[in-house]
Amino acid sequence: MSRIGKKPIPVPQGVKVAVEGQTVKAEGPKGKLSQTVPGSLSVTVEQNVLTVGRSSEHRTVRALHGLMRSLIANMVHGVKDGFERKLEIVGIGYRAQVQGKSLQLALGYSHPVIFPLPDGIQAEVEKQVSITIRGVDKALVGQTAAKIRELRKPDPYKGKGIKYSDEHIRRKVGKKAGAK
Repeated sequence: MSRIGKKPIPVPQGVKVAVEGQTVKAEGPKGKLSQTVPGSLSVTVEQNVLTVGRSSEHRTVRALHGLMRSLIANMVHGVKDGFERKLEIVGIGYRAQVQGKSLQLALGYSHPVIFPLPDGIQAEVEKQVSITIRGVDKALVGQTAAKIRELRKPDPYKGKGIKYSDEHIRRKVGKKAGAK
C-alpha cells in the first residue's frame, strides 16, 4: 500500500471540499480549484477528512494513488494559504517591474522582455531585483517561476541571471591570464 496515498487529508476550517463523481472541488478564502480523479481511484469525505482509495493493486493504479493524494492535498493547502516562489535577479542593470497583468524585465538584452502572467498568478517586485510569484495552484506557480527563470538562466562564471532565492549557483573558474 502506498504510504503517501493512504495518509488522510485533513480539511482545515474555512475550506469546503465537494466530491462530484470523479471530480474533487475545493473552495477556500484564496480561491477555487478542481481536480479530476481517474476511475480506478475513489475519494471520500468523512468528518472533515479526505481519503483516497484504490480499486486494484495494478502497478499504474498504485502509482496514481500517491500522486492523486498529493495533488488533492496541495489543492486543499492552496485554497487555504496559497503558494509562493521567490526569484532573485543578479546583474548590473537587471531589474523587473509589474505592469498590469505582465512582468517587464530588463535582462541585458537590447529590448525589455515582457512576460504575461497567467490567470490566477500574482507577481510582486521588491527592490527591482526580487520577484515573488503567488498563486493558489502549486503547479502553476512553479511552472511560471521556471519560465521566468528560463528567460535568463544564471551564468556559472559571473552568477548573472534570474535564480530562485534558495538556489545556490556553482561557480566555475574562468581563464587564467598568461598561463603557459
